[in-house]
Amino acid sequence: MTEGNRPHPDSHARDEAIRDLAARYSELPDGRRRSLIEQMIATSLRLGRDDSHTGELKLINSALKELRYSYRVFRPWILRRKISIFGSARTPEDHPDYIAAREFGRLMGEADWMSITGAGDGIMKAGHEGPGHESSFGLRIRLPFETTANEVIAADPKLINFRYFFTRKVMFLTHSDAIAALPGGFGTMDELFEALTLIQTGKSYPMPVVLLEGEGGSYWRRWVDFIREELLENGWLSPADMSLLEIASDPADARDRVLRFYRVYHSCRYVRDEFVIRLKRRITEAERADLEKRFGMLAKDGVLRTGGPLDGEEEHLDLPRLHFASKRRDFGILRQLIDAVNDLDPTPAADPA
Repeated sequence: MTEGNRPHPDSHARDEAIRDLAARYSELPDGRRRSLIEQMIATSLRLGRDDSHTGELKLINSALKELRYSYRVFRPWILRRKISIFGSARTPEDHPDYIAAREFGRLMGEADWMSITGAGDGIMKAGHEGPGHESSFGLRIRLPFETTANEVIAADPKLINFRYFFTRKVMFLTHSDAIAALPGGFGTMDELFEALTLIQTGKSYPMPVVLLEGEGGSYWRRWVDFIREELLENGWLSPADMSLLEIASDPADARDRVLRFYRVYHSCRYVRDEFVIRLKRRITEAERADLEKRFGMLAKDGVLRTGGPLDGEEEHLDLPRLHFASKRRDFGILRQLIDAVNDLDPTPAADPA
């Protein structure tokens, strides 16, 4: 276990004690996961050596407990697709945006997706009403002026209370397969820009980000105009970054845009330096060559490859792959590659003999 720049004279004895503690009480077999538990214990002990202030220790302790508990709550539904719905807590129930959010949540529930919202009123409540509490998660932030969760999710065990915004946002993005944003204030903008930044920089895997509002609204059109005129035209975004978001015309269109993202594409992971795209059907050689011609700039060697699981992969081993040696940049273009994959016929034609 690394000591950093200041080795401790008792480090060997400490490491042996930590290994024994993890072996006895973590209930994990020897391996990578138990090693990570050992490292977390060692990091906690180093906080004492750092003479950390009480406030620092309280923050780290609370954050770790919040994350651990949240992952535990989500774990039984790990295989279900989920969408995070952002929007204002102040939206009245008779507002077109509320009606659109409720209908969108209902449509996603019918598609067997689960909804994640902030557990407050307004758009968050609408996002729970649509699919019902059985298919909803509530990530409530403790604020002095918002003391309770909305009535839909308040008594549900999938309601999680957070002290910190940053741990709450980790859960939104960690468990989401898509984002839907409806009009809102600072909090909505914070959540939306955080999601876009993480996808743009490759810190989050690609996912659809759909902008939705009620009938007659102009919120997102004006917002995208600002993004184009002030960010894109000033060179603070690349043109491909605009591929990371899309405006839906109504709740059904928003649902269709989310589901289309998973039409042929299934999921993705890094395997060392290789970016692996898991697919719902095999890519033919002709299709691979066309995709390589259009998107080979994503690969260090310009080559896109097809095949089965790579050495070291443990999940979805039955799915075919499209993979390449990633430059770990240009994630707007990566989104365009995924869109191109989804433009393919779900049933492949046979390769010529």
